[in-house]
Amino acid sequence: MRKSKMWRMLTVAAVAASMTCGIIGVQSVSADDKKTLKVAMECGYAPYNWTQPDDSNGAVQISGSSDYAYGYDVMMAKKIADELGYDLEIVKLDWDSLVPAVQSGQVDCVIAGQSITKERQQMVDFTEPYYYASIITLVKNDGDYKDAASVEDLKGATVTSQQNTIWYDSCLPQIPDADILPAQESAPAMLVALESGKCDAVVTDMPTGKAACVAYPDFKLLDFSGTDGAFEVSDEDINIGISVQKGNDELKDAINGVLKDMTEDDYNKMMDEAISVQPLSES
Repeated sequence: MRKSKMWRMLTVAAVAASMTCGIIGVQSVSADDKKTLKVAMECGYAPYNWTQPDDSNGAVQISGSSDYAYGYDVMMAKKIADELGYDLEIVKLDWDSLVPAVQSGQVDCVIAGQSITKERQQMVDFTEPYYYASIITLVKNDGDYKDAASVEDLKGATVTSQQNTIWYDSCLPQIPDADILPAQESAPAMLVALESGKCDAVVTDMPTGKAACVAYPDFKLLDFSGTDGAFEVSDEDINIGISVQKGNDELKDAINGVLKDMTEDDYNKMMDEAISVQPLSES
């Protein structure tokens, strides 16, 4: 929701007071002194996050919009906010605006399926992982590469993926003689490129791939992980974290306190639930 003039005045006063005390934890404070955690995400990256027209399944209204956001990231944001006693505000931003929003203090954190890469760690701080996502390949059921069992088997394929991701920057160049198309601006655009026949394959992570196969029944998911023919990736490539402003140890530690009580099994159950209720899974 859009904040009233009074809200803005209260927010300025609260931030000024916190600066005087030398502690800045979260972005804004409401009239009843309850903190509001401002969380940024794309709201267009199922099953991590998406936009829907109502609050079904517990979706949260997007700031400044009549639409709502839901998905794994919203589920996680709600849990963190509830555990810490904060109100929650979801801010919709495009992918390339997420890191700058944290750096500038526009939002408190980003929960948006971000890999914890060394490059990003130079710009923001990360919590412990809140998901571990293996790398997979999507092709068409009737395509030339439907029987590929390794990265080598994708040789000569026309491929693409989402911009500014390890999928595009690190994985695609590992495919021998690949015709690498320009990066797509979003995960949905990447999937449309495959569906429309502009490419033979796209590389993404397991949750995105599972969700895509629900939305596009003619897709086939190829998982080379655990074999000699897998993509070469590091832990940082598959560890998904929550980013906060550099030096905001107070918020980072608070979020880590919530995550430490969760297991990988908890994460997988939440992700499976998100996939089951994504809008296209019910069409």
